[in-house]
Amino acid sequence: MSKFPYEMLKECVYPFTRPEHEDDSVILGATFGEDVALTRVGKDLLLSHVDPIVGAVSGIGWLAMHVACNDIACSGIRPRWAQILVLVPTKEDHQLVREIMADAAKAAEEIQVTIVGGHTGYSSGISRPVVAVTAMAPAMNRRIIGTGGARPGDHIIITGGAGIEGTSILAVDFADEGRFLGLSEDELREASRLSDEVSVVTEAMILADHGATSMHDVTRGGILETSIEISRLSGVSLEIDAALLPSRPIVDRFAEAFSFDPLKMISSGSLVATISSETVATALKALHGSGIHAGDVGTVKEGRGITLYRKGTRFTETEVHCEDDELARMWAIHKES
Repeated sequence: MSKFPYEMLKECVYPFTRPEHEDDSVILGATFGEDVALTRVGKDLLLSHVDPIVGAVSGIGWLAMHVACNDIACSGIRPRWAQILVLVPTKEDHQLVREIMADAAKAAEEIQVTIVGGHTGYSSGISRPVVAVTAMAPAMNRRIIGTGGARPGDHIIITGGAGIEGTSILAVDFADEGRFLGLSEDELREASRLSDEVSVVTEAMILADHGATSMHDVTRGGILETSIEISRLSGVSLEIDAALLPSRPIVDRFAEAFSFDPLKMISSGSLVATISSETVATALKALHGSGIHAGDVGTVKEGRGITLYRKGTRFTETEVHCEDDELARMWAIHKES
């Protein structure tokens, strides 16, 4: 599964998300790069977000719950409720539904979220299950952090590392291909365990408490796409030194074997945040104290786009390419094998 290009979304999606009549309860509606909607309910604000998972069968319910809740957490608010859509290929897939729901409930318990409803069904038009989770939370007077809040002078913190989710998926879904490419059983097991790290709720709450100005979890398109979206919505330039990213040698090993760019690989379990120079050191200390991989990787400046320094080269990008993702490319290359 991959995303449509930004130009297609502007033409075919966004024109239909803004009703002709004004609804003053909508504080933030559909906006490219902002992953939550904000609606006023009484005297409070409700944050909501929906995300689908297609393709990863093992633990798909667990993954879907965490991925959706990550987006709420990156707004500085702890997720509280969830609704789940589960579609399976046949009406005989009772056990598969049970496993998906059990996995989703396990994830919800881990991050203290209550599943309040959803929909379950089957469709002959699919060959693998589809799970979509809508996560919600009340703001409760906490400061809401957007993707577009980065300011010149801020530092850039990246947690988790590059490509960790995509690497774990390759280790499970393309294990035989990995063996053919020279990966050992120990390397496959180590990479598959990266899937345990997909939640960013803890680190997002820590960064919010230390004054993060913007946060965005790293999904399709990887750290590069995430950084470009922060740059675009904030109206600033991001300068990142890839050598300062949290080191994940097993990801580098898979990137070498499968020939993918970790910075363009889906990486739930990582987030990009900006934070003032006055609080960056204490934020990093708190993250490391909680056992979270994190690095101060660059700074925010005037301008637009991102400038990436990697292995002696300088790379600049200003345009959004949300349709580009290395995991989708891996599926296209290796699906037949």
